Amino acid sequence: MRFVTFRSLDVSASDPGGDRVAVVLESGRLLPLGVLAAAGQGNIAEEIEGLDLATVIALDPEFGAIRDAIARTEAGVLEGLAIDPATVRLAAPIPAPGKAIGVGYNYRDHIREQGLERPERPVLFSMFGSAVAADGDPIRKPAGTHALDLEAGLAVVIGRRASRVAAADGLSHVAGYTVANDVTARDWQGQAKALRPGEKGDGQWLRAKGSDTFLPLGPVLVTADELGDGRGLRVRSWRTAAAGPDADNAFLMQDGNTSELLFGVAELISIISREVTLNPGDVIVTGTPSGVGVFREPQIFLEPGDLVRVEVERIGALTSPVVDENGEAPAGSPAAGSMAMRTAGQVPPVSPAHPPR
Repeated sequence: MRFVTFRSLDVSASDPGGDRVAVVLESGRLLPLGVLAAAGQGNIAEEIEGLDLATVIALDPEFGAIRDAIARTEAGVLEGLAIDPATVRLAAPIPAPGKAIGVGYNYRDHIREQGLERPERPVLFSMFGSAVAADGDPIRKPAGTHALDLEAGLAVVIGRRASRVAAADGLSHVAGYTVANDVTARDWQGQAKALRPGEKGDGQWLRAKGSDTFLPLGPVLVTADELGDGRGLRVRSWRTAAAGPDADNAFLMQDGNTSELLFGVAELISIISREVTLNPGDVIVTGTPSGVGVFREPQIFLEPGDLVRVEVERIGALTSPVVDENGEAPAGSPAAGSMAMRTAGQVPPVSPAHPPR
């Protein structure tokens, strides 16, 4: 089963009060939960219309009532109740997670490209809800960084409260998965390869990882029953440059697989929850494979006008135009074209990987 959070085209991205939650049908049409409840074919309270996805998850981590209502309703009726995704704008599935925790150095190939030894435990860092951006939303390049990088990854959404959870029970606390781009200002991070003479970085990763728009998430949440432990999924990223010899051509940056994860989803939940309680709707970004810009020769960093795409197999893809600190991209650039299409309501369809079940 696949869920999205959406809002009307005329609702500002800064107004979470306009968000609604829907199931993605096999056709790609969106069935709002409030509409499903009003159809009266199951035990769903109509108040669900006003709930965000994190709250829906907290009330019913396995989405049993929603599954039952869909099973009780004829397919033709569901299609008639659903809406065309082209008439709305997607938000991030979890627009403002209570906690977003990133995992560093968690892919074998990413560790090898840095010449590092395997860590004994995952390197963890925190990000803010204000860093979350939706599919199609711009990534803002702050004025103070010259080394903005992308990191495609699988994100886990917590379904049940997790505190001191054993690894054997970790997966029972997963509601589902989505796609993440862990955008990083490498110079602020203090990555030696990104530093200019005399630069030192911040000494910690708060600003480098948690700045506004640095965590695109989406476009959908795929429930845990579809993807199991999250292993065996291809993870890729592309950068379409606004300038230079490869301008306007999508260049493959990363091409990895979650089978390369050092610490799997269940183990991460167990390790994190020993000291940090995880609540429904919290997000864990599980790391990124090799191919990021800072470790390339020559290096590739994101600039205003570029267009970024990150993808996880069987979930979907996130596209992010890169803009400057004022929210602007050069005229005629890939980013400017993407934003113009979004303004005109020309958005790609939401295609389910599997029929809802």
